[in-house]
Amino acid sequence: MASAQELLQAFDSLLTPERFSDYGPNGLQVEGKPDVRRVVSGVTASRALIEAAVAARADALFVHHGLFWRGQDGRITGWMKQRLALLLRHDINLFAYHLPLDAHPELGNNAQFGRRLGLRADARFGQQDLGFIGAREDGGTWSAAELARHVEQVLGHGVVQVGGEGRPLQRIAWCTGGAQGSFEAAIAAGADAYVTGEISEPQAHYARECGVAFLACGHHASERYGAPAVAAHVAALCGVEHQFIDIENPA
Repeated sequence: MASAQELLQAFDSLLTPERFSDYGPNGLQVEGKPDVRRVVSGVTASRALIEAAVAARADALFVHHGLFWRGQDGRITGWMKQRLALLLRHDINLFAYHLPLDAHPELGNNAQFGRRLGLRADARFGQQDLGFIGAREDGGTWSAAELARHVEQVLGHGVVQVGGEGRPLQRIAWCTGGAQGSFEAAIAAGADAYVTGEISEPQAHYARECGVAFLACGHHASERYGAPAVAAHVAALCGVEHQFIDIENPA
């Protein structure tokens, strides 16, 4: 067992949220019971995840996508009221870390994602150095189609692939989630291919015109790995139980 404040200090020490300019508050977003025996981790603080945490008798919930974001309406109605009511009724602490969880060099979303794809990062790129770039651990290369199939097999999720045909892909850049806006930075960093969660209309044109492969493999699918890695690490450090619960999401 550990106190909620001890968990907060451990998460903050590991993820250093003060280094990031983010879209919402990082850390303890909803205060619950003072003592924690079990923490559940997940991607998003959806009602389904909160209900699953309640069923798992969690005292704390650790997520990548919390409840509060810059520019929100601010009124506690509808879905927000439902989520908050569940957390408060069951006295569950909600910890949420967005960009700090993406960026951690070993346990974060990008580090864990690259490890599963068999990639070794040797540099960072983009705003706040969130993007990773490197090569295959075995030194090999992929074609664009081969890389798309590999990502699909690893994630169990469909991939949209545009561009990169007819060339070996050696330098692979990646940034999980909704990081399609970092494609130009990946190109400038020397990438032959860029893997992220989502694609918007402009990226298809950039990929075709620059010859750099763009792969969109799902926002949720690409960000399932950082939260359980960090939560398991901190849970072991603080002597509490941990369980990861994945709420299916096609996006």
